[in-house]
Amino acid sequence: MTESECDLTEHLTLNDRAYTVNIQTEPDLVDYDEDLENYPHTYSDPFNPYKESKISAVDITVEAVDENRVRVNITDPLTGIHQRGKQLSIRDVLNNDLKYKISYNKPGSTGKRDIISDSNMAEVSKLDAGESYCFMAAAFIPSRPKGSQLGAWSQQLCTPQEDSILHELYPGTWVGIIFILLTVFFIIVTVIVLCCRCCRQRNSTQSSTPV
Repeated sequence: MTESECDLTEHLTLNDRAYTVNIQTEPDLVDYDEDLENYPHTYSDPFNPYKESKISAVDITVEAVDENRVRVNITDPLTGIHQRGKQLSIRDVLNNDLKYKISYNKPGSTGKRDIISDSNMAEVSKLDAGESYCFMAAAFIPSRPKGSQLGAWSQQLCTPQEDSILHELYPGTWVGIIFILLTVFFIIVTVIVLCCRCCRQRNSTQSSTPV
């Protein structure tokens, strides 16, 4: 090979094992009587694809189940490994070792929550009704060393917020509404009190008038 990179994926197996590559230089014109071991060569560090390969970002979709629950659907990324003419996904390779971490929060909020799902379909519950939530997911392999457990995060998807007049009101508007309601309340109370006084005075006048 003349390139500085070489794809050896098709030579990998599904086994949890480490590989070492012997990188050797050769002259342009090979003299088969010459010992090639005399040319510079080096060995790569051991590499275990099962435990160390980087997992690409997953694709997700988000759908509402009801006002308090959302379902996150995750598509397994494909690997470069083929078996019997089929391109294998990370689920085919990792099997039960593969889990998914789902992170979600309200837009603009720094308080994120995480859940772990064993399957490609996860249901997030106990959400605030009518509120918008944003979701991301990544492959999670807890059997791996800590530095390679988490794959790349997916694109963030958010659920729409339900349109409501109450949600759209600004704090100043709420203050105005409360002030108006209190004013109306005091006017009603004042009118009732004045009416009661008038009735009492009228009854008192009638009772004091001689027959």
